[in-house]
Amino acid sequence: MDWTDDGIVLSARRFGESALIVEILTRKYGRTLGLLRRGGAGRTGAVAQAGAQAGNKVQAVWRGRLDEHLGQWTLELQKAYAVELMDDPLALAGLTAACASCRALPEREVHEKLYEGLGVLCTLMNDSDFKHLWPVGFIHWELGLLKELGFGLDLSRCAASGRQDDLIYVSPRSGRAVSRKAGAPYAERLLPLPSFLLQAEDISSSLASLEASPPDMVDVLAGLQLTGYFLEAHVFAHDDLPASRGRLISALERRSKVIDRYI
Repeated sequence: MDWTDDGIVLSARRFGESALIVEILTRKYGRTLGLLRRGGAGRTGAVAQAGAQAGNKVQAVWRGRLDEHLGQWTLELQKAYAVELMDDPLALAGLTAACASCRALPEREVHEKLYEGLGVLCTLMNDSDFKHLWPVGFIHWELGLLKELGFGLDLSRCAASGRQDDLIYVSPRSGRAVSRKAGAPYAERLLPLPSFLLQAEDISSSLASLEASPPDMVDVLAGLQLTGYFLEAHVFAHDDLPASRGRLISALERRSKVIDRYI
C-alpha cells in the first residue's frame, strides 16, 4: 500500500551506512515512521536526506507492503523551516522542542488540529512582524497538545466559585482556573495563570492584542511552567520531558536575566 500526505519532520536517525529512519507528523495519517534511503550516490543522495531535518515541512510518500510495516519514504521538501531558523538559535530550540513533544503522540493516530497548530508555530517563528511572539505561540501549542490527548485545561471560569474574572491560578489537581479570592488560602499549592492565556484559545486569534501589549518573560516562563506541569503529569508520566524543552527554558531564562540587566 502507499499514500501521499503533507507532513512536518519530527526526527531522523541513522540506519546502517546510507539510510535514515525518519519520523513525520502527517496531516491525515498522524505520526508515522519510515525508512529514507539515500536514493542516489554522492551529493544528490546527501541533499535528498538533508531535507529530513526536524521542523522541515515536506510532501511525503509512504510505501509498505502492509500498514504495520516500517515502510519507506520518498520526501519532497516544501519549506525548510529548520534551515531558515539557523540564525535564530532560540527559535530553533523552540521548534526542536515542539517536534520532540510530538513524539509522545500514538503512532498512526490522526491529530490534524495539532498538525495545523505546529504549522502555525513554524510560520510565526519566521514572521518578521510577529516573530517575537513565538514563545507565546509555543505555549498555546502545548495547551493544544494536552487537549488533543484528553488532558485539556479549563481556563474559562473559577473551579471554586464559577466566576470568570480575576483568574490568576490553575489547580494542579483538576487543571481548572481559580480566582484570586478563592485561591488565596491555597496560593502556595496552585500554579500561576498568565493573563495572556485568557485572551484567546489560540495564538492566531490573539496576535493583534498581544502585539499591542506583549507578555513579559516572567509570564512566558510561568506559562511554560504551567504546561510543563501537566505534560509531565499526564503525557510524559512514564518518561522524562524532552531534554530539548529543558534547554529551551534554560535559554529563555538566560535571556530574561540579560534583559533585566539592561533595564
